Amino acid sequence: MRVVSVGGGPAGLFFAILLKKADPRHEVEVYERNRLDDTFGFGVVFSDATEEALAHGDRETVAAMAAASHRWDDIEVHYRGSTLTSTGHGFSGLSRKSLLAILADRCRSLGVRLCFEREIADPEQVRGADLVLAADGANSAVRERYRDRFRPEVDVRPNRFVWFGTTKPFPAFTFYFKSDDHGLWRVHAYQYDRTNATFIVEAREETWRAAGMEGASEGETIAFCERLFADELQGHRLLSNRSIWRSFPTIRNEKWSHENVVLLGDAAHTAHFSVGSGTKLAMEDAIALVEALGAQADIPAALHAYEAARRPAVESLQRAAQASLQWFEDTERYMNLDPLQFSFALLTRSLRVTHQNLQVRDPKFVAAVDGWFAGEAARRAGTAPAAAPAPAAPARALAAPAPAPPPLFTPFRLRGLLLPNRVAVSPMCQYSAEDGVPNDWHLVHLGSRAMGGSGLVFAEMTNVSSEARISPGCTGLYNPEQAAAWGRIVKFVHGTTPAKMAIQLGHAGRKASTRRSWEGDNEPLPSGNWPIVAPSAIAYYPHSQVPKEMTRADMDAVIADYVRATGLAIEADFDMLEIHMAHGYLLASFISPLTNRRADLYGGPLENRMRFPLEVFDAVRAAWPEERPMSVRISAVDWYPGGHGPEDAVGVARMLQAHGCDVVDVSAGQTVPDQRPIYGRLFQTPFADRIRHEVGIATMAVGNISSYADVNTILAAGRADLCLLARAHLWDPYWTRHAAYELNYPLPWPDPYESLNNYKPRFT
Repeated sequence: MRVVSVGGGPAGLFFAILLKKADPRHEVEVYERNRLDDTFGFGVVFSDATEEALAHGDRETVAAMAAASHRWDDIEVHYRGSTLTSTGHGFSGLSRKSLLAILADRCRSLGVRLCFEREIADPEQVRGADLVLAADGANSAVRERYRDRFRPEVDVRPNRFVWFGTTKPFPAFTFYFKSDDHGLWRVHAYQYDRTNATFIVEAREETWRAAGMEGASEGETIAFCERLFADELQGHRLLSNRSIWRSFPTIRNEKWSHENVVLLGDAAHTAHFSVGSGTKLAMEDAIALVEALGAQADIPAALHAYEAARRPAVESLQRAAQASLQWFEDTERYMNLDPLQFSFALLTRSLRVTHQNLQVRDPKFVAAVDGWFAGEAARRAGTAPAAAPAPAAPARALAAPAPAPPPLFTPFRLRGLLLPNRVAVSPMCQYSAEDGVPNDWHLVHLGSRAMGGSGLVFAEMTNVSSEARISPGCTGLYNPEQAAAWGRIVKFVHGTTPAKMAIQLGHAGRKASTRRSWEGDNEPLPSGNWPIVAPSAIAYYPHSQVPKEMTRADMDAVIADYVRATGLAIEADFDMLEIHMAHGYLLASFISPLTNRRADLYGGPLENRMRFPLEVFDAVRAAWPEERPMSVRISAVDWYPGGHGPEDAVGVARMLQAHGCDVVDVSAGQTVPDQRPIYGRLFQTPFADRIRHEVGIATMAVGNISSYADVNTILAAGRADLCLLARAHLWDPYWTRHAAYELNYPLPWPDPYESLNNYKPRFT
């Protein structure tokens, strides 16, 4: 097989090595328009895990890389006059020039034909080869030549950065956060050989412009940064290598191959430098492509297999890189955090490093974070700090101080309500009621999760009138029989567990009068429909029932329904009340411009669209006891062009806070059926994080949270105050007790189960 690589960076060179190793009969040519040592940047970073993965491809190459690398275990954070260090991270830095030289030498030893300073002006010149690699970087000419086939998408990020070298040694991967009159500057610095280090300076665009860097030459940029970081550089100079200010492009492609042309590395995808993964991804692409070529019968099948194998891993890392780059774009938001919490948030910013695996790497650091968090939680809750059990001490030895509890087992106060921990059972519609009355199914469903240890248990979305129900199986709170049935459930939870109970009141609006979810989610009833209302007469599906556009009289009637339901919730003795303003239901459909087309005082700008939801909130708050908290569930984003966005959610939260809302339950989407959501692990947590810090209101995080490691991480980093779990609690009603067991935290059982307090379960 004859293969041509257009591009002589790590992707093309490592692929050539692997393919020639697999079969020396392959003819491999690498064309690079620059000289071998013409390279942007200074050093590259690899984790220990990445080095091991690459070694499976070619141990000789990785051994040479390791011999030329500078290794470190520590990450050092310089923030607000303090320096915090976390250890156990296992990274190495390597000169980019050294890496390319190692790869080129290995290529030559295997018989790869290397052609430097040879530009392929048009990839059609080499299409006669069996396979053509587009390994020519983020500005790939090959990709652009077949743009209509690859269909690339480039997201140019707003922050500006410049890449320097320096002779200052760094004992750790070092972050500086430094403010001047222009704004906040971030530095990412790491040593890559015995005498040199990379020094990346990053800032928001407004800071960069205020400092006059927009028109600065390379020399002027160096002079400015040397003055700004004189204390940090300690007399060392900054080194230049095309060190100009740039904006990072996140690149994705709809397809990675076209006929016999395939994308590798930055030509196919980029990941922000804050996760240090561009070179890693390129070299792992090479491994995957060579494996696919060896396993498949022909090149088209191999290219399909390569993309199928690599795309999930790449997209997962790009999601992590997106979270990381957004953290650096929004660092100003976190500059009032305690140094310990700030450092923990920095270390866990990509959502890949969790409280749990950071504890394995650096138990002392995590113990300090937990101690600080527990102290703050106790202070805010007005309680004495709880503690996890201390390890057994040897005879006649002094017992070690009891460690702080994990963050999820710290208390949380909302007005007069004190929650024993930070885990909540999310509202989950069961579609199992009769005439709106909850029954034994709801008693067992909610009671078992309260028995399972959660600090707060939400009843499902409970509708304020018969017409407000999503389906005939939905629960209600609009008559005494329903209140009594709910009261039975609340009494059971209060009498047998420490858990608190919350009711979520809602009105389905244009999504009312539909089937149960398992019969056809959001599909209209085949018969027996009831009248439905909405801010505008827009059906959910084209075939759905068209709602009546609400009049002032309709609004008054709905407010009265909410107030009546609030009174019944008091009778049932719920501890907390939440109003549902999310997921395209009635109040959410007032908030979203996609579903509110009104031309009166209740339509138009966000302040008008919030007018009726706030009227409902005010009426309920006036009827609900002062000492009991209220929350509101919102959709932070509609995930549709022209819809509600994260910045609008901040505005919504500010208005709710001004009206006495205690905590915002931050969800997303479900406004329109053709939404374009971006799913992933903890995919909605960043919305809760933003609202919490920009508005200064407590938040609840929801959305694909499933592990106690994730909950502890979200809480300790300050991304939310409570975590709501839905499917995880359906799968495991005792989720919180299992977390306590795994974390060695004492969570006493109810008296009838007292024998379990000393029971040691075996799961294998």
